[in-house]
Amino acid sequence: KVSEAALTGESSAVDKINHAFEGKLIIADQHNMVFSGTVVAEGKGRFFVTAIGENTEIGKIARLVKDTKEVRTPLQKKLDLFSRKLGIMVLGLSGVLIVVGVLRDHSFSEMFITAVAVAVSAIPEGLVVGVTVILAIGMQRILKRGSLVRKLVAAETLGSTNVICVDKTGTITIGEMRVARVITENHDLDMSKKDLSSKEELNQAYEIKKMNMIAVYCSDALVGSAEEKEQTKEEELREQILIGSPTERALLLSAIDGQFTEEDLHEERSRMDEIQFNSKKKFMATLNAWTKKQNIVYLKGAPEKILAMCSRYQNGKGTLVLSEKKRKELIKLYEKLSSQGLRLLAGAYKGVLSSKTSFDELPDYNEDAVFVGFWGIKDPIRPEAEQTILETKKAGIHTIIITGDNKHTAMAIAKELGLAPKLDQVIDGADLASISDTKLEQLVKSVKVFSRATPEDKLRIVSALQKNGDVVAMTGDGVNDAPALARADIGVALGSGTDVAKDTSDLIVLDDNFSTIVAAVRQGRVIFDNIKKMILYLLSDSFSEIIIIMIGILLGWPLVLLPAQILWINLVTDGFPHLALTQEPEEPEIMTEKPVKRDASIIDFEGKFLVVFISVVTALSTLGLYWFILKTTGDIDRARTVAFATLGIDSLLYVFSVRSVRHSIFEVSPFRNKWLVAAVIGGFAIQVCGIYIPFFQNVLRTVALGAKEWFIIISVCLWVIGLIEIVKHYFIAQRRVAD
Repeated sequence: KVSEAALTGESSAVDKINHAFEGKLIIADQHNMVFSGTVVAEGKGRFFVTAIGENTEIGKIARLVKDTKEVRTPLQKKLDLFSRKLGIMVLGLSGVLIVVGVLRDHSFSEMFITAVAVAVSAIPEGLVVGVTVILAIGMQRILKRGSLVRKLVAAETLGSTNVICVDKTGTITIGEMRVARVITENHDLDMSKKDLSSKEELNQAYEIKKMNMIAVYCSDALVGSAEEKEQTKEEELREQILIGSPTERALLLSAIDGQFTEEDLHEERSRMDEIQFNSKKKFMATLNAWTKKQNIVYLKGAPEKILAMCSRYQNGKGTLVLSEKKRKELIKLYEKLSSQGLRLLAGAYKGVLSSKTSFDELPDYNEDAVFVGFWGIKDPIRPEAEQTILETKKAGIHTIIITGDNKHTAMAIAKELGLAPKLDQVIDGADLASISDTKLEQLVKSVKVFSRATPEDKLRIVSALQKNGDVVAMTGDGVNDAPALARADIGVALGSGTDVAKDTSDLIVLDDNFSTIVAAVRQGRVIFDNIKKMILYLLSDSFSEIIIIMIGILLGWPLVLLPAQILWINLVTDGFPHLALTQEPEEPEIMTEKPVKRDASIIDFEGKFLVVFISVVTALSTLGLYWFILKTTGDIDRARTVAFATLGIDSLLYVFSVRSVRHSIFEVSPFRNKWLVAAVIGGFAIQVCGIYIPFFQNVLRTVALGAKEWFIIISVCLWVIGLIEIVKHYFIAQRRVAD
């Protein structure tokens, strides 16, 4: 028997035989081959070497990892495109500004300095710092939720993820075998029910008690001592189980759940002899003391083996003859349960004379036994997994299960999770080889489960999804998962996985839990959301200045804002608010919206419209005040100071509007982000310093303003916010109608 976990990802050891097979088989079906990197779990043998180095299966995986090109994240692509377009536009506007200014009799040197100042302000220099801060904060928040981000830009990519390819073992399931059902002639006990008291009557049934006895006494699972703390008896017993194979541990836990008490566990049933389980016999037998006149043989193992040993079956406290018809019914039941993804074991017993104390004295120990029932064993799904799948559906995320398990087990898990796949939505690894890449690109749009998938299969699946424009997160824990992890937009390694998987991943889920992955996706969306808010704020501010300067020059006015004033607003006054936006908490709707498409712009239509609207309204309002003050006072420095104050204060106030495009400014508490409140207060104080402190007055060429002028400035700023909220209300109403 060989453990092929390194290649297939499945921990169960595989029986090896020396028969030849015809045709091309996947690794999981090559039972006559042993592979480099796998571990012999039982037995010994001599093998003929057919491949070495890179030609071995694990060598092929290493080559796949090496040849797999790292995919640039959607954020990197979007920011690059955004930067190129913005740079070209700003360069063009700066050139136009110089030409128009010179034609309007402004000096070249004055217009050149102004154009440089406008260019510096138009390019959101705070974006790089802001994005870095947002990503770093997002990484910290993700870590608090149980995941470690290995690459900074990967934190945002989580928010764009619209497909999660997940291996079930240990991620969707708990990673430990448990008895799901105990089935006897008269009872079908569902061990997954939480309310054990509702099963009390069944637990006291003779047949169930017999199954519990077989589970305990025909077992090598041991009971040790638990830690000293306040617990129920059942909790103590569950924690006391220290030693045993996964299957026997599951059976013993089942007995405890079935009201098997501590006294029962320690009842004098001394084991006199045993026949250990092995892959050839496929059963285990123990000879135990019972009464003064009788000893008892307990049997457990593969259903077909145990049924072949039985001539009677348990019916209540009595037994009945196991007819051929009844035997076929039990075999049919066994096959039905197996098709539901359960691993079946059967239990039986046989009374023998007390004088028989070893199996050497019992050549017929495996004949005329009494069949008691079946245990249905599986790796159960995590309690929160089904709810997490529902959450991903609401968020527009498609979940695909890719597993090394067989088709029936994979389908059963998918149905239990609420994915309810149809037969054509499940593809077995053996069938993938005959499917072309073009056809696979179409199939992955609807397929929900891939069973018995090889490393090459996983890589093909991820590549097909990406060609369809999907942003793919791939989970894995073994060497076999490394190529797909490297290829995926987000490679998610499990904390309990191999170092190879972790080294090729972007995110490590420390608790191996699927819900933790979804929590990281949630935080990824918050990251992208905050980046959009910051860009919206920075562009609105920058474009306002461009429009003000351009219109002022076209109208033949003296410069509305001086270069120093432009730089002051961008670098000093607005520096704190845009950084404070990096601290914005998530909005309630964040996981009910569809993911951002791979090729979508970093700012959507709504955001672009708001940038233009805010820029135009702010610019026109500022120009209006500038013209009014200039006409009424004739003081150019006072007019510029009013424009300078209006533009600065306006941007400090409308930051509360752009912090949420989903809600009105009146629906969001200003103190939800205390950093933003502090930043606005600080920005206001800095703006006042630029107007009233003599040193800054000389640098910025500002003058002190009176109360009347401040009243007008604040009124205009509130007017601008009111207009922004009207536009937001329209978009919010449209979104609600669409939903």
